Amino acid sequence: MGRYKNILKNREDAAKKLYDVIPMQKLKDENWKLIAVSRGGLELAYHIRGKYKNSIDFLFSEAIMAPNNHECEIARVCEGEEIVINENLVSALGIKYDYIYGEAHRKHEEKILSYIYQYRKGRPFTSMNNQIVMLIDEGSETGLKLLTALKAILAMKPKAIYIVVPVIPSDVLEFLEPFADDLFYLYKIDDYVETALYYEELDTIDEERIEKILGEKSEI
Repeated sequence: MGRYKNILKNREDAAKKLYDVIPMQKLKDENWKLIAVSRGGLELAYHIRGKYKNSIDFLFSEAIMAPNNHECEIARVCEGEEIVINENLVSALGIKYDYIYGEAHRKHEEKILSYIYQYRKGRPFTSMNNQIVMLIDEGSETGLKLLTALKAILAMKPKAIYIVVPVIPSDVLEFLEPFADDLFYLYKIDDYVETALYYEELDTIDEERIEKILGEKSEI
């Protein structure tokens, strides 16, 4: 754990280092679509894009927590109501699927729809059919957020789908690899703790910043 602590300064530093890993010329020439799966991922996408004109969007999802432990994520629902469940955890905890589907519907209605209206003015997520898509996050503890986004995008039949994540647990990398055309990362970590540990600073991304980045998308 120690040797990876604060290995990246911030999201901008991570983006600069990723330039050596991501085929930036192809990103520009083939007009890859940059899709963030978290607030931090949105800021990272903004820095990766830099001066290029690629569009950036945010695919919203919400965590579903165990009924008796609100820090234990057991599933995740995306804005198209796709659900990914941590089957091992659900089985071990004896959680009923009715609870998960009920919570997924509630989170979609109460949270995700409000994000779509607030940040996209009600516009549904643009279809990625036949597009080259790059899913972006600043890190990944469980891989559920990226897996949920993968499920949603793959259903749209993209031309290709890539994942960009500066720091990732080794087991999550191994798990996600079969679903993506390629994975671009800086560090795979065996004993991953939490994403914030690997950055010196991770500023909070406020609502105004999200609206600004997503607003710039429509001006291009």
